[in-house]
Amino acid sequence: MQKRFKQLSKQLLTSGRFAIEREMLRVTTDGTLAVTKHPSSLGDKATHPYITTDFSESQIELITPTFPTVEAAHNFLETLYDITALNIGDERLWPQSMPCPLPDGGVIPLADFGSSGIEAGRYREHLLQKYGAKKQLISGIHFNFSFSDELIDALYEGSPEQYDRFKNELYLKLVRNYLRLRWLAVYLLGGTPAVHTSYEERCVSQMQALNEDVYSNTTALSYRNSDCGYTNVEPLYPNYATLPDYASSVRRLIAKGDIANPNELYSPIRLKTSRGGNDLDRLEKNGIDYIEIRNIDLNPFEKTGIALDDLRFLHVFLLYLALKDETDFADWQAEAFRNQQLVAKEGLSPSLVLERDGEPVALQTFARDLVADIESFNAQHDLGFADVFASVRERIDNVEATYSARLTKVMTDEGYTTWSLRQAETYYEDAFANRFRMHGYTDMELSTQILMKSALKRGYAVDVVDRDDQFIRLRHGNRVEYVRQATKTSKDNYVSVLMMENKTVTKHVLAEHGIHVPRGVELRSEDDLRNVWSAFSTQPIVLKPKSTNFGIGIHIFKDGTTLDEALEAFRHANTFDDVVLLETFLPGKEYRFLVIGDTVAGILHRVPANVTGDGVTTIRELVAKKNEDPLRGKGYKTPLEKIEIDDIVVSFLRPQGKTPDSVLADGERIFLRENSNISTGGDSIDYTDQISDFYKQVAVDSAKAIGATICGVDMMIPSLDAENDYGIIELNFNPAIHIHSFPYEGKERPIGETVLDLLFD
Repeated sequence: MQKRFKQLSKQLLTSGRFAIEREMLRVTTDGTLAVTKHPSSLGDKATHPYITTDFSESQIELITPTFPTVEAAHNFLETLYDITALNIGDERLWPQSMPCPLPDGGVIPLADFGSSGIEAGRYREHLLQKYGAKKQLISGIHFNFSFSDELIDALYEGSPEQYDRFKNELYLKLVRNYLRLRWLAVYLLGGTPAVHTSYEERCVSQMQALNEDVYSNTTALSYRNSDCGYTNVEPLYPNYATLPDYASSVRRLIAKGDIANPNELYSPIRLKTSRGGNDLDRLEKNGIDYIEIRNIDLNPFEKTGIALDDLRFLHVFLLYLALKDETDFADWQAEAFRNQQLVAKEGLSPSLVLERDGEPVALQTFARDLVADIESFNAQHDLGFADVFASVRERIDNVEATYSARLTKVMTDEGYTTWSLRQAETYYEDAFANRFRMHGYTDMELSTQILMKSALKRGYAVDVVDRDDQFIRLRHGNRVEYVRQATKTSKDNYVSVLMMENKTVTKHVLAEHGIHVPRGVELRSEDDLRNVWSAFSTQPIVLKPKSTNFGIGIHIFKDGTTLDEALEAFRHANTFDDVVLLETFLPGKEYRFLVIGDTVAGILHRVPANVTGDGVTTIRELVAKKNEDPLRGKGYKTPLEKIEIDDIVVSFLRPQGKTPDSVLADGERIFLRENSNISTGGDSIDYTDQISDFYKQVAVDSAKAIGATICGVDMMIPSLDAENDYGIIELNFNPAIHIHSFPYEGKERPIGETVLDLLFD
């Protein structure tokens, strides 16, 4: 098989499927275990595919779908973390594998799945009695890996074996080699060098205090992988020779009473079938589809609990193990177990000695030899992982660079609970700062990201059908909905869209329904403008393309203008549409009403792009500085858009006696455009709770008149204190939702949730 491996492309060799599971505890503001129910804001834990609970009601488990790259799985995990962190109130997510401060003799709540989880409840009671609740609260990372079908097919080509047997043997060889060398993963990824004083008394009594609440033997690297951690009562050694041998040996362990079922076999790596998980009968029938690595501690220095480069190292490590020749050392399982225990409890000792096929060898020597071999394997097959080895070598050459050594130092200095809570708060703040982003999809429009993130929170499946076109598919149960650009859905019809595109038709229909609209005419040429100019010359006017959106090509003259300036505005608007509308300008403030179904989901007042002077900086420089705000970007991928100094801005500044290079007085505020669209750099201010139901009903009636289900209604209102004094200037068929979800000022609105309610309720 090695010969065949050399003939394959890098793309094929590294192809696979990847998924990550992460467990973590919810804690209170003082760092103790939260004993509240699983938050209802995160959906039903019994059916949610991504966010559920593990052993305890206080222990959240995040589960990613499978992805073709580790980067995609890692991004999805970060998104799940952000969603969870922002939906548990004032609780925080404990960053460490070893538990937070626990009740002294108090009750640790078991996960409650109600009547649908009776068997699971009995199993948790069994674990509670056998291992104790404190050990069951230990959290970690599980990394699921499978070779791609195409890679297995290519490796199988020319083999005389039956395909299913070949595939099983490929995974079994990987598993045997991983078990032999699992100590390396424990050393590199170990992050549990200490425990809290409230942990298991049997373990704490063997340790010394490094701080008031930090206990360790000073050389431990991974208590989670030691006899004080997530292990069986006694070491168990299933037979990994063949799949039938494995299944038979696990059944014998169950029959002897060593374990209750295959899930209780706490092996560092598990064989899995995609059609039945860990069930032995289904595993034998369907074969091995993937493996699950289970001996990875949470890395508390990473928000996701694991660094992306560590995942990439695991990937190349697994490829290496699948091809590596096996030794014929008979007692390999017992030796591998002893090595794991030594590294787990003495891994920070620079003089630690392990065993290699029965012979003593220094950990650093063993590790350097092994990593050099993996690095050579990567180079030989040009797999593209060269950049991950520097960090790996640093941790091997310098034990102080390991995660556990770094963690020991900071906890000794600051304390177990204090440092962990500070990390938890840091990660919460990062989740909040990224609340509008879906990691891995930041190239997509922000409104689409918001809808996708809202769907994930509910446990809906999200498929990106066409990334460039912002086309996604949402699946929940038997329901499927296709959505483009977040608000183009099956709930709107094509004629309504065409009507809203055509501003003349929009005005006609609204007027027929008794809704106030501005007076205006259509212009197809400069002569048309000259012919009607006498009727508009003394009035405030607006010139805009007949069928554009997002404020493109609009010119507003609040104080009226000259024919020459009007002609110049006509020419610009005419570049976007053959027909230009000339309308009377409606006085007042402009508000965007977002109508979804029969309700107004949000109302914004949009302030035109503006800057405020400091007495020394030019307008151009002030714009550049304002554009540095991380909330501002381009292409609708951030809540606010960057301000661009274009011909419209220059023209708008001219009557104010300014140019882009003018210096504004300290505190002087100047507007850069007449239109207030967020898409042209405007600021958004939420007014949903300030505007009366009268105007909300006008907005709903306007959408219904045109037959629209999701609609942006632009309304001019001179005074919020009066009613029936307004004018509808535009209806928008594809309103952005991000401006309501994350306004520049005011309450953030859950518009993604509202769209999902419309689609699925």
